[in-house]
Amino acid sequence: MSSLQNLGLGSWPRRRAMLSPDRIAVEFEGTETTFAQFAARVEVLSAWLAHSGVRPGDRVAYWGANHAVLLETLFAATRIGAVCVLVNARLAPAEAEYILQDSGASVLFFGRDQAEATGLIAGRIPASVLVDVDGTGAGTAYAQLPGDSVPVPEVCCGLDDPAVLMYTSGTTGRPKGAVLTHGNLFFNDINVLIETDLRPDEVCLAAAPLFHIAGLNGLVLPTFLKGGTIVVHRSVEPAKIFSAIQEKGVTSMFAVPAMLDALAHHSLFNQTDLSSLRTIVVGGAPVPERILRVWAGRGVAVQQGYGLTETAPAVLKLAAEDGIHKAGSAGKPQFLVDVRLVAPHGGPASSGEIGEIQTVGPNVIREYWQRPEATASAFAGGWFRTGDAAVQDEDGYYWIRDRYKDMYVSGGENVYPAEVESALLNVPGVAEAAVIGVPDEQWGEVGKAFIVPEEGAELTAEGIRAAVAHALSRFKIPKQIQFIDDMPRTSTGKLLKTDLRARQGASR
Repeated sequence: MSSLQNLGLGSWPRRRAMLSPDRIAVEFEGTETTFAQFAARVEVLSAWLAHSGVRPGDRVAYWGANHAVLLETLFAATRIGAVCVLVNARLAPAEAEYILQDSGASVLFFGRDQAEATGLIAGRIPASVLVDVDGTGAGTAYAQLPGDSVPVPEVCCGLDDPAVLMYTSGTTGRPKGAVLTHGNLFFNDINVLIETDLRPDEVCLAAAPLFHIAGLNGLVLPTFLKGGTIVVHRSVEPAKIFSAIQEKGVTSMFAVPAMLDALAHHSLFNQTDLSSLRTIVVGGAPVPERILRVWAGRGVAVQQGYGLTETAPAVLKLAAEDGIHKAGSAGKPQFLVDVRLVAPHGGPASSGEIGEIQTVGPNVIREYWQRPEATASAFAGGWFRTGDAAVQDEDGYYWIRDRYKDMYVSGGENVYPAEVESALLNVPGVAEAAVIGVPDEQWGEVGKAFIVPEEGAELTAEGIRAAVAHALSRFKIPKQIQFIDDMPRTSTGKLLKTDLRARQGASR
């Protein structure tokens, strides 16, 4: 901990309140809170936490959907030097229990949808203090917390001190806690503010989950730094999103491709005035060109990004003006981020050669929570190993090919499913696509595509193969295609290709 100046997140409400006390900081379900009011609420909550026994370095967990209290908890915990553990609201009780045990959180805030599950696991988690955010279950109701606790001073946090513990959800094994420092979060925000024209009059819609790093730190915390307003929605509901854009003049929001696609297909898409929208940042997967063109047709340009929980999150960014020209690319490194591609032989990948993305920067974590072996294997000479395969083109743009482990070899040629999936997603009528390698007597392995059709779409395997023939080499075109109703995913929305490999069913 620093002894001279508090550089941590916990000081942000005070600093922002001093500069713009009367601006609206947060709007949630009809209630507007100014920066002065927000700072006061954070100070009161931090005092209550301190008097409840929370000390610097202790963990304070929040398990719930988006809520103004999530942001208050984040700032209040870090104000007194504690670490905020943001737990995915979609987790099953056993999954949340593991994270709460692993993190050792002594206090748990929970939402209305987690009230029953919290009651089930309450006796098996370290948290001795339970706070019911919505007042619908067991524990102390947030609204009933005392507002007259003796004030406590801020704990001076340096940029290297831990601020947030966020668990990564691998498709196999137990999730690991990424220890995000105050500096990791802050320098990502600096990168955002360098590359994106956020303004003090920003109205940022927080509908994407705040318990994911991109939902929290992609635009929400940078907007707080600039003194803009954060409009918090509990979840992604297209009708409410269009209403907020129209009525509140939303200027920016973070989304995942599926969210953009759902909005574009909603009946209100062409009925809503979208002229206030200056910035949409999309991450999580490449955005199909057809989606970009639909939004461009409404005068809205989309920025695309690539990143991870461990990088807080942005590594690469594709500027909006390059969205269609370089559709499918993840863009170029953020201003304070360095990236290299390492070929399988261990040397630098040449132009057009596939290599693993490795990155270094002040936004990158230094460790996983109590996982020294995982930490050691995640770094190579100080560079963080993402496990993602990519190529760099002659213009310096990076193209994500896939996770290295998902690559398959067909007739001696390496095939990266993400490239094939991107082409499939540009086929009209294809809502979702996933590709795996399956055994083949002639070629060793061939591609098998699982396709979720859009409602009402009439697709055939032959038609899909013909539609991607112009974009893919013949050996990359899936030999097998199976239509399914939905994709198997983890509780955090990550595709479970292990489940697809285990699925049985006729291909056609």
